[in-house]
Amino acid sequence: MINSECVGLEVWGGLPVFHLPRTGFRTLDDWPGHGEIPGDVDAWAWRVGCQDWHSPGFPDLFDAFLRTVDTVPLTALIIGNWLTDRDMDKTAADMFAPLIAAADRFPNLRALFLGDIEQDQHEISWIHQSDLTPLLRAFPKLTRFGVRGSENLGWEARAYPELRELTFQSGGLPPEVVRAVGASDFPELTDLELYLGDSEYFGGSGVEDLAEILDGAHFPRLRYLGLRDDENADRTAAAVAHAPIVARLEVLDLSLGTLGDEGAAALLAGQPLTHLRKLDLHHHFLSEEMRQRLLDALPGVEVDLSEPQEEERDDDEVWRYVAVSE
Repeated sequence: MINSECVGLEVWGGLPVFHLPRTGFRTLDDWPGHGEIPGDVDAWAWRVGCQDWHSPGFPDLFDAFLRTVDTVPLTALIIGNWLTDRDMDKTAADMFAPLIAAADRFPNLRALFLGDIEQDQHEISWIHQSDLTPLLRAFPKLTRFGVRGSENLGWEARAYPELRELTFQSGGLPPEVVRAVGASDFPELTDLELYLGDSEYFGGSGVEDLAEILDGAHFPRLRYLGLRDDENADRTAAAVAHAPIVARLEVLDLSLGTLGDEGAAALLAGQPLTHLRKLDLHHHFLSEEMRQRLLDALPGVEVDLSEPQEEERDDDEVWRYVAVSE
């Protein structure tokens, strides 16, 4: 599980992040020399990304990275911001093509994150993603994979025998991607995190799109399930309440979404949740009475009920908002 909510990663693959280029970089002439590069390459998660609109383009930065760093021992890599004033319309595929071309130079890569782009660089819904199939096929030994952004995102439904952790951070995860993930085989996956998001930003998954994930047949070792940032959180909670996969979970995460008393009541009326180590519901729309009911019903479970939200009302309409959308 990535313990961040669409902010810049400071830890990835269990390693602290080393940023290339460093602060103050403006031209390739400022690129760090060998003396500024850590010699213990395998002790860091390496992040390559443009600092701002006027930075050199990502392909030039990645080429400099390959010329400077011995990537053979590297185990964790982050592709950061690729958006500059010259590359506004470039997609993720344009940016990860050089990585695919250099795949033989990363024999030990096990953790890869694509699109570590912060809000002050680009809104999450504006990130131009791509079909991830070529990238995942170029690195079949990955055990951790994460991606931010969802426009034009594609996922191939097949077996992923090595993956242990999989994260999709988005303002709206396309339902076809959710279904493709559910139809894939993950014999070793322990952590699955989906930011389902808002239908206005490519999301809108319903219970039917989550059916194979909730069935759990393709996820025999799953221990953490995050169905986060969900505009349909009450309906999702009602489905989760009777989902076979829940019995094997240690952490159930329904945070960042629109969960209200209806969804929480469905959770309490469903299968027992007392086996969970943690139930994460932070950023919710629960009444104080319902919050207390949850705490009373789950005394041995860590229940995160922080960040309560207030509904917005406009005449007869009531509005709830997910935490991450645009």
